[in-house]
Amino acid sequence: MFAHLRRSWLFLVVLGSTCLCVTASKTRADDAMTPDAADRLFTLKVLPLLKHKCVGCHGGDEDNLRGDYSVLTREHLIAGGESGEPAVVPGSPEKSPLYSAIQWQDSQMPPKENDRLTEDEIKVVSDWITTGARWPNESIQKTIRQQEWATRETEDGILVDTSGGLSDEWTYRRYQPEELWAFQPIQTVFPQLEGDSSDHPIDRFLKLGAKQAGINAAGRASLDVLIRRLTYDLTGLPPTPLQVTEFIDRSKVDAETAWTTLVDRLMATKQYGERQAQHWLDVVRYADTAGFSNDYERSNAWRYRDYVIRAFNADKPFNEFVIEQIAGDESQPDNPESYLATGMLRMGPWGTAMIPVEEARQIFLDDVVHNVGQSFLAMPLRCCKCHDHKFDPIPTRDYYAFYAAFAGTQPAERKADFLPSENRTGFEDKRKLVEELLDYAKAELKTVNDKQESAAKQWYAEHDLPYKNENARRKDPEDMKPPRHVGLSPAETGIKKVREQDVWIWERRLERYQPLAQTVFNGPIPKSLNGRKLRKPDAFDRTWTPETFILGGGALDAQLDAVPPGVLSAISFQRDTGALPNWRITNDLDGRRLELARWIAADKNPLTARVFVNRIWQSHFGKGLVATANNFGAKGSKPTHPELLDWLAADFIEHGWKVKRLHRLIVTSQAYQRSGVPVDQRQADVDPTNRLLTSFPQRRLSAEELRDSILLVTGELNKESGGVPIMPEINMEVALQPRMIQFSIAPALQPSRTPTERNRRTIYAYRVRGQAIPFLETMNRPNPNESCELRDAASVTPQAVTLLNSGFMTDRSIAFAQRIQREVPNTPTNMVRRAVRLAYGRLPGKDELNRLENYFGEMKTYHAQHSPEPVDYPREVVRSLVEEFTGEPFEFIEKLNVYEDYVPDAKPWTVDSETRALADVCLLLLNSNEFIYVY
Repeated sequence: MFAHLRRSWLFLVVLGSTCLCVTASKTRADDAMTPDAADRLFTLKVLPLLKHKCVGCHGGDEDNLRGDYSVLTREHLIAGGESGEPAVVPGSPEKSPLYSAIQWQDSQMPPKENDRLTEDEIKVVSDWITTGARWPNESIQKTIRQQEWATRETEDGILVDTSGGLSDEWTYRRYQPEELWAFQPIQTVFPQLEGDSSDHPIDRFLKLGAKQAGINAAGRASLDVLIRRLTYDLTGLPPTPLQVTEFIDRSKVDAETAWTTLVDRLMATKQYGERQAQHWLDVVRYADTAGFSNDYERSNAWRYRDYVIRAFNADKPFNEFVIEQIAGDESQPDNPESYLATGMLRMGPWGTAMIPVEEARQIFLDDVVHNVGQSFLAMPLRCCKCHDHKFDPIPTRDYYAFYAAFAGTQPAERKADFLPSENRTGFEDKRKLVEELLDYAKAELKTVNDKQESAAKQWYAEHDLPYKNENARRKDPEDMKPPRHVGLSPAETGIKKVREQDVWIWERRLERYQPLAQTVFNGPIPKSLNGRKLRKPDAFDRTWTPETFILGGGALDAQLDAVPPGVLSAISFQRDTGALPNWRITNDLDGRRLELARWIAADKNPLTARVFVNRIWQSHFGKGLVATANNFGAKGSKPTHPELLDWLAADFIEHGWKVKRLHRLIVTSQAYQRSGVPVDQRQADVDPTNRLLTSFPQRRLSAEELRDSILLVTGELNKESGGVPIMPEINMEVALQPRMIQFSIAPALQPSRTPTERNRRTIYAYRVRGQAIPFLETMNRPNPNESCELRDAASVTPQAVTLLNSGFMTDRSIAFAQRIQREVPNTPTNMVRRAVRLAYGRLPGKDELNRLENYFGEMKTYHAQHSPEPVDYPREVVRSLVEEFTGEPFEFIEKLNVYEDYVPDAKPWTVDSETRALADVCLLLLNSNEFIYVY
């Protein structure tokens, strides 16, 4: 399909939801142009241009013609509009006002700058007018199009076989070969690797570009820089001073062995999986809540997070990782971990409040289709939900074929036994805190319910009717039951709703400690979808088969053609589909997702391996070989080194899709070990973006790396892996701020009780879509509502304020100071030397030591004269709401029971003045570029 490709000029134009091909004219219009050639010029180039650029204002709506001018027929187009003058003079472009207008001379058409015609498009119109403005009839136009469609490749591009667009014009549109690079098979023959094999394969690819540009590459970075770079990239943590010293000593004996030993040691740690999982959780939008206005908790989402970490630590082949997340319940129905894996399909934000079932289902399926396409294939599919893709060979039919693959998939919390490897430490103590709050909510609810039912009994007695409880009388006629909230004041009515919601919230929170998985099952659409609780029915019709239709404009009530389950039809490799077209998959209720997953994970799929190795490359160099890691389509970036990308993908597949091997391959290259300081002065002019990687690109620590690194340096980091989310201590005003959740206010974020629990790695922190952790948000942690292909490293003023003045940094600097005081004799020189050694992995220079000692002395004087005011933790908070039916305000109490026996971190008012002074020195080090950046 992609053989004998050559470059051409392509302009994509859109008519409604239909995409057409228009190419710049290469035929000079002159007196010798035949009528047939003129008819082809109009049919293939001019007419699509008119439809795209003009019909919207001049013909789409006969009752609203701009300037009273229509371009729907030759007669109207030539005749002109309200001016009364002809718009086109056949044979004379220079005398035609239309030609002048599209040149933006006397008038400007189209009026928007973005819609303005290119020089080639203007030339097309000029040639057409010169030929006499011929306008062949529909029959001739159809013949011309069919003749054009019969040729696979022309100077205007190539045709691509797909399942078919919504129009023939889209189905037979042509593409530039370079736009389809990601759809082409992965290259497996690489002349660049022939000959001398002394260099690492990656370096042999990169050296070609540097040689052609005439730029000299930087040498190897210093050993302390290298171990810090590698340790962060593989574990998300800095090396300890001892690890730095040992690596340098080993390197003096055998540098290559020391490096490969270090690589293997880091990948054997549990921290490796935590770091790699963070990249993947960014892509799939991991969070512990559902988002939207109610932001319901997904109490068991933590088990998917831990599954991802285990998968990377176990070096699970990536193709297996793909299949398990899309269809683990189908491929391994007896394996509890398979249900945890399919939690990926539940990661998107999704709410059902006040939404009809069918619409809620559509939102869920749209999200799943887009997430799967973007995460594994780097093909954002949402853009072809309403129309055939404007730029890529993905028809709307393919979108709904993907949609059909998930049409029988229902979200649910399902039973999945705890695995021996899952961390259940502290379950009892944590469950106890939740049960206390649940008991309190139930007691408060019982108080108002008892008062209501007492009044209800009196009403029934007065009306000589038998008493019915609240649920039993719910559907009775109004004259046969008491008023809804009989006996309650407006405030008590509001409190009843609040406590009912509280009971649900804490019952849901208890599910964290139950063997349930946020997953899916195959079955009919439920009668109701309540995001608060989703369960697989005990019995349902196993013969049910879902039907999927193309939805016009994406609207549920605009069903068009029926579509069977399938894959992306433009990606063509041989599959065993029997008599079905190559893009089809099974129509059975079970097995749809599994066939789709196997297609995605197939060795011959040109996208999946390319996409993943690009993500891994990006994790090491800060930017992928394709800069748009979530978009390999025509509007994404082109590969900077396409041959290298294909070689990495082919090698990845050949060696079993092993991720650790891929990391090892990249970090053992010279390119990865280069210094970050360019040695060639020409680099700034010839390669200002360092596309050729002749020096190593520096990067700032991500939000999670920064928090984890600070905790490690201060000696507070608890490296325990897995388990239910921990709650860091955050700004009290943020923790207590009211967050609405259906009829009530969501619980305040109460931190975990002890420092050991709180100070675990950030990947284990409770992630609420509607309430970001301030420190992490300020340091650019991405919003989990959208897939993050690349972390934002923008520097903004609040970051400096946060790093210097936040409660988190104050607590950490005190802990840092206390660690130093425990470890070395308490002299200024000893303490400052130790602080620098822990923060930077090196000893301070003489001038650096003097300056820090002087600063320490100044701070001791200051703190001896100033004592901080203590701050107490609240035991409860009074909330205010307005009753929805009466509009009257009411108050209620929220208990903060964790503070009953809370173990706080050391605070400024709990330590002496010398510790506070040393903490200021520590704070200074934690704010330095040397600590915050990786070089």
